Amino acid sequence: MLADIIDRRQIKTDAESLAIWGKDWTNGFNVAPSAVVFPETNQQVVDIVHYAIKAGLRLVPSGGRTGLSGGAVAERGEVVVSFDRMNQILDFNAEDRLVTCQAGVITQVLQEFAAAQQLFYPVDFASAGSSQMGGNVATNAGGIKVIRYGLTRDWVAGLRAVTGTGALLDCNNGLVKNATGYDLRHLLIGSEGTLGLITEVDVRLAAQPEPQTVMVVGVPQVLDLLNVLNCFNSQVTLSAFEFFSDLALQKVRAHRDLPAPLADAVAYYALLEFDASAMDAASTAFEQCLNQGWVVDGVVSQSQAQADALWQLREGISESIAPYTPYKNDLSVCIHDVPDFLADVDRFVAESYPDFEVCWYGHIGDGNLHLNILRPEHLSVEEFMAKGHAMSPKIFELVRARGGSISAEHGVGLLKRDFLNYSRSEQEIALMQGLKQLFDPHQILNPGKLLAAGV
Repeated sequence: MLADIIDRRQIKTDAESLAIWGKDWTNGFNVAPSAVVFPETNQQVVDIVHYAIKAGLRLVPSGGRTGLSGGAVAERGEVVVSFDRMNQILDFNAEDRLVTCQAGVITQVLQEFAAAQQLFYPVDFASAGSSQMGGNVATNAGGIKVIRYGLTRDWVAGLRAVTGTGALLDCNNGLVKNATGYDLRHLLIGSEGTLGLITEVDVRLAAQPEPQTVMVVGVPQVLDLLNVLNCFNSQVTLSAFEFFSDLALQKVRAHRDLPAPLADAVAYYALLEFDASAMDAASTAFEQCLNQGWVVDGVVSQSQAQADALWQLREGISESIAPYTPYKNDLSVCIHDVPDFLADVDRFVAESYPDFEVCWYGHIGDGNLHLNILRPEHLSVEEFMAKGHAMSPKIFELVRARGGSISAEHGVGLLKRDFLNYSRSEQEIALMQGLKQLFDPHQILNPGKLLAAGV
């Protein structure tokens, strides 16, 4: 019946395709879509939504499928709407530094297009080679340069999206100033496909940055990480400030056969990126940190190749720990709360699960911590995941006590839907439910994600 509104070549129902397009990078959920459709125009997305309303179908939007919260999982016979074929850059205006792209444009493709215009798209992360712009907007993706450039939200000048009624919204039209009431653009950003299917995005580009220098320093105590951050922030404009534990470094070095960055192992490491012209100021900041005992050693890139090699120490971590089937949590607290929060989580895991290894890394410059608890060999994946789910409420209590977020940048999806109250009040959730009903009265868009099914 779908072939009545789109070409048969735009529909897949074979088992292999359903398995591929019916999920994201999250494990542990049932994957059971009924079909995958590949629209090529905004009108086809509108037609698909209208058809879904009439036929009683539910729709799950699918981008690059790099999510880690189950936000793109189709587990109850839904039709997956893939934006793989809506992958064109539609327009570019040099005066406004504005590029319009379809939702399926790969992040790296947009970055390369910007570079070809002598401009810069600054939102960056390890999955840039496969993530898509529609998904980035739907989850308000962050990444490694948030400390300087902000989140995806900060670069979206406008968007088109199809609501659950089949209405095609055109939000903001790329304007810098627009004081005409509610900005529906920002309501759709981060809504995880529950309010509308994002089809096009107007992205504002920045001036190209000057060449960057990367520094990795060894930090003996977690509290010292903040001292290092404050010291450098007072003298240098940082483009990135990442951290990782020695355990994380061990895993990535073994996986990628990388040399140790420093002569001796240290409890924690910070990776800093800054303008190459600020090297003198950065050297002064490093010396001050060294004299205070906040760092014990450091290394600085002398070329782009060396900078790339140092970045591998941070960006290769997730891949390197994948064989351990980690139980992941993407959390955030205010930056000043990071040391105490990290210590509390370590204490809880050590006391409750002494055989579990805790692998920390993340964007400490913006308060975002990636907690990865590694599965011991003696536990099956099912047993380990059950223990992980059991420990999450305690960890989320530690987050709530500090007014933090149970999902800093990966979204809520299915994985954290039932824990939303740890970060949002009853009043907020009630308003979110009301918005869902308004935008999607037939409850067909990404059902069960973010909010409980049926609301």
